[in-house]
This record gives sequence, structure tokens and C-alpha cells, in this order.
Amino acid sequence: MAAKVTLRDIAREVGLSTTAVSLVLNDRPCKISEESRRRIKEVARRKRYIPNQIARSLVTRRSQTIGLVVPNIESRFFSSLARRLELGCRERGYVLLITNSDDSPENDAELVGLLANRGVDGIFVVASTGSEGDPALRSALEGLPMPFVMVDRLAEGIACDKVAFNNEAGGYLACRYLLDAGHRRIACLLNVASNTGRERLAGYERALRERGIEPDPALVLPCAYYIPKAYEVAARLLDTDATAVFAGSDNIALGLLKRLYERGLRVPRDYSVVSYDNSAADVLFEPALTSIEQNVDELAAAALDVMFRRVEEDELGEPEERILMPRLVIKSSVRAMGEPPAEAV
Repeated sequence: MAAKVTLRDIAREVGLSTTAVSLVLNDRPCKISEESRRRIKEVARRKRYIPNQIARSLVTRRSQTIGLVVPNIESRFFSSLARRLELGCRERGYVLLITNSDDSPENDAELVGLLANRGVDGIFVVASTGSEGDPALRSALEGLPMPFVMVDRLAEGIACDKVAFNNEAGGYLACRYLLDAGHRRIACLLNVASNTGRERLAGYERALRERGIEPDPALVLPCAYYIPKAYEVAARLLDTDATAVFAGSDNIALGLLKRLYERGLRVPRDYSVVSYDNSAADVLFEPALTSIEQNVDELAAAALDVMFRRVEEDELGEPEERILMPRLVIKSSVRAMGEPPAEAV
């Protein structure tokens, strides 16, 4: 292994002080000729000098790192979100440190503290299911010396920057589309243990009541955001008279389809389905699922904008809350009542 090149090594070769070399390599203002600047940078490239970010952070008081707490990195939605946040941080010269809570409220506060102890300049927090009102998480966040942005899952009672999609509107769009197709017995598989799931349920219920239909508790099937759990819960769907299903996430939809297909049932011949997230490639579904899209690029861009105005511009002021609107993406998984069923594939 080659010895690490230091500022002193470069300064010795160019015949200038280490201070002068440091100022040039950090693009700081200094009274050094263009020829000397050129020589310093040429020597640094030739010797493959790598800046010491720890030493630099002692001067700038910035680590050039941002933290992210995410519930489930294996989720298509959260992995896409993490990727876009990482790209956005890198474009700004920052490194994103990603931590995974395994959707456990007990881990949220611990991971926030871990990232804070690493000296990150800001933290994105996607709360675990059920931790939105967790006092340990609230205490950890309120004690942070750096800015933080809650993303996607918003905790009540915490004054901070927040960016999320309007989940109530998403649930409303999904149920209204099924109602427009003539369905009246619409089941929903939702994670009602989370704020996002409860908000989507409220939208579903609003759409039903607008059409004079009182929501039937028997058609609300609580389900965690995991494929195996959805597979289990979907068995209960078969005991109802539902003709359509609102699935609260793409993972839930995958578990539902697995159960239906094992029973020889097909979408949309036997059940019409609207999913949520629109984050999975259509090749995973047959047919392609009509879905409520939460545009990950839009969510990440908004979160990055809020974060870096706090971090780089030292912007203070009142907390900002950005609520984005989801949209319905129509594909092939809903059949109008009375329409002849297509031949199953």
C-alpha cells in the first residue's frame, strides 16, 4: 500500500507553505499566482493526493455528509427514494449515509443518535410504522443540533421541515376510479398501523360516502407493507363479496396477486385492483396494475431542496411543510362492471 500523500509533501515539492497549498486545494481565496496554483494542483494530481475530510471539517465545521433513516431498504419505494437522495447529495458534494431501521420504532431514535454522533450536517428521517408519535424519536429529533427533514411519513407534534405526498387524496383517487368502473363492494388492504395507511383509508371512505355508500368494516383488511403479510391477509378477501380491491402499496399488491393466482383467480377477470406507489416495473405484474403514483423524483427533489437551504444557506425561520399531490396511473387491472371479462393470460 502506498504511503498517504500529505499537504506537507506537496508543499515541499512546490516550495510553498502548507497553508498556501491548503488554500489552493480547498479553493479558498488567497494571494497566490496562477503559475503557483497550477503547479500545486499538478503535483496533487500526480501524487494522487486525497483531501482529509475530517481535518477539513474541523475548519469548515461541516462534514459534507447527510444521514438517512429509512424503514425498509428492500422496499421498491424506499430503495428508489434512497437512490435519488444519494444522487442529489453527491451532486452537491455530499455523501449520504443510509441506515435501515427494519421498520422498528425502537431503532429510529437510536439511528438518529448514531448519525448525529457521526457529525452529519443534516438528517432525512422516514419514520417506522407506528413511530410517528413515539416519544423517544420525538426527543431524539428535538435535541438535534443539525437540521432534519421528515420525509413521506410525518410525525405529529414535531415542529420541523416535512415533505410528503397527500395520502388521503391518493386513497380517494383509487377508490373513486373503482367506483367509476361500477364497483360497489370494494375491499382495501391497508397498513392502518401507520399514518400513511390511515390517511389512505380516510380517502377511500370519503370516496364511498360521496356516492352514498357507507364503508363496510368487513372490507377493510389491515395489512403490513410486506409481501408475506399481504399473502396471508389476502386469504380473508376470498371470504368477502368484494369485486375490487384497493391495495395500499405495491408490496401488498404482490402478496395479493400471489394468493389470487394460486387459487386460479385472475386480475381483472375476477377482481379489479388498484395499487399504490407505482414503483415496481410492469414486468412484475400481469396485467400491469393501475396505481396511485407517488413520484419519487418529485419527493426527493423537494426533500433535497428543503434540506440544502437549511444546510448550505444556513436558512432559519419557521418549519416548512410541503405536501405533494399523487396521481392515478391507469393501466390494465380494472374491469368495468358489466364489461365482458377478457380471457385470462
